[in-house]
Amino acid sequence: MIVIENLTKKFPHRTKAGTQGEKTAVDGISFRVGQGEVFGLLGPNGAGKTTTIRMLTLQLAPTAGCIFYGGQDVLEKAQDIKKLIGVVPQHVNFDQDLTVRENLELHARLHHMGAKERQERIAELLAYVDLEDVANDGVRRLSGGMKRRLLLARALIHRPKILFMDEPTVALDPQVRRKIWDLIRQLSREQVTVFLTTHYIEEAEALCQRVAILDKGKLTALDTPESLKEKLGKFTVEWDEEQGRAYQFFAHKKEAAEFAAEQEAAGGILIRPTNLEDVFVELTGRKEGL
Repeated sequence: MIVIENLTKKFPHRTKAGTQGEKTAVDGISFRVGQGEVFGLLGPNGAGKTTTIRMLTLQLAPTAGCIFYGGQDVLEKAQDIKKLIGVVPQHVNFDQDLTVRENLELHARLHHMGAKERQERIAELLAYVDLEDVANDGVRRLSGGMKRRLLLARALIHRPKILFMDEPTVALDPQVRRKIWDLIRQLSREQVTVFLTTHYIEEAEALCQRVAILDKGKLTALDTPESLKEKLGKFTVEWDEEQGRAYQFFAHKKEAAEFAAEQEAAGGILIRPTNLEDVFVELTGRKEGL
């Protein structure tokens, strides 16, 4: 569905010496995303995630490389490809003077949908995201979780084949987050490709069939969460040191237990399954969001 080849983006940049140069935000990345796949893009702040998404959603032209949607080059078929894409932004950006229904109506009109189709699609989406009871309420009256679900409904109004979701559950309580997760899984079952960026590593681990990890503009890893954890080591031993928490990874639980037994002077020693955050920190050298 999505093919990215040697995608590169450079920006003008003034060096510390005051000379004019270039800064590489995305450095020759290549990967493919299949139809109906939930694909996660992870990386520390400044890794190039936002720049990559802006290029994939045709908001920013690449310096080099190619992007194909269903075999169509974005540079040649931009208008056709925009019809395939839906975007759920991180920040809420509704018309605050309109109701829930009126916001959906506005976007349906922007997509040139006829009156009958608009009404049917809006009713369908209100039911899909469980906002039927507040359809005639002003957006200002909605809770944070309701606004997130309305962002999703708005992005789906024109039946996109590919949905980009930027931090879809930021600042939401666990119950609402799980509701959004269920909707994402349902979209995948309906063969909508979901391209997800998130600072919540456990969210990517729970939802994504595959994840790509960017660091300093380069693609450092691309695989399923399970395969990435297995490559690092299925079991983690962690313990307290003067500098903070220390970690060691092992392929087998017996090896982890033997190592833990040797750390007699260590405090707070723990053996646990390795998670995707361990992979992230080992590959990037820092925690998400720092």
